[in-house]
Amino acid sequence: MPAVSLIIPCYNEADNLPLLVDRCADVFAGRDDVEVILVDNGSTDRSADLLPGLIAPYAFLRSVRVQVNEGYGHGILTGLRAAKGKVLAWTHADLQTDPGDLLRGLDLIHASSDPERQFVKGRRFGRPASDVVFTVGMAAFETALLRVPMWDINAQPTMFPKSFFDTWADPPKDFSLDLFAYYSAVKAGLKISRFPVYFGKRAHGISRWNVNWQAKAKFIRRTYDYSLKMHAERVR
Repeated sequence: MPAVSLIIPCYNEADNLPLLVDRCADVFAGRDDVEVILVDNGSTDRSADLLPGLIAPYAFLRSVRVQVNEGYGHGILTGLRAAKGKVLAWTHADLQTDPGDLLRGLDLIHASSDPERQFVKGRRFGRPASDVVFTVGMAAFETALLRVPMWDINAQPTMFPKSFFDTWADPPKDFSLDLFAYYSAVKAGLKISRFPVYFGKRAHGISRWNVNWQAKAKFIRRTYDYSLKMHAERVR
């Protein structure tokens, strides 16, 4: 059984997949303590044709197919449910974050006196100033609303014990999954650990939400609605 399962949701990332697989091979090939699950999250490009051949040479790699895209979070949840590791994690497919960051997060968990109570996230640097401003604003809003300190909510990787995942009830299927996991960990009393990760440019393609301020406004609206739902449950 692998020590850790890394879930990478991939939606129309055909151009990035060869680079992603090569990078995963660079850092994970030959290890029997890591499995990487590439979730084809309802892609409509060449991903389904490419994935079998790309992952075939590597025992640590496997893929899961979502027939119809139901959101970023749904893809991750599909991978988490298929995972075999004692520690679960997710990150991006576009190589803005390095899959190898997983090992640094795993070191933090292994160094803990109580690995079953750890929740680990990256803390991004190297981003454009406008994105940092957006992140600060979102963190300030969530901290004030939910009355717990929250920072860089969408940073990756996100890592936690499978036993924590088994307690989740009705997690969201969209980008709010990052917020849900982080807030749930704080509420459950898990120790939150952060470590710096470089956040670069996409290798290929464009972001699904961070395209312009109109797209960001849509993201903000969805997050705001879900945050109010969590706030209502907190005060109930």
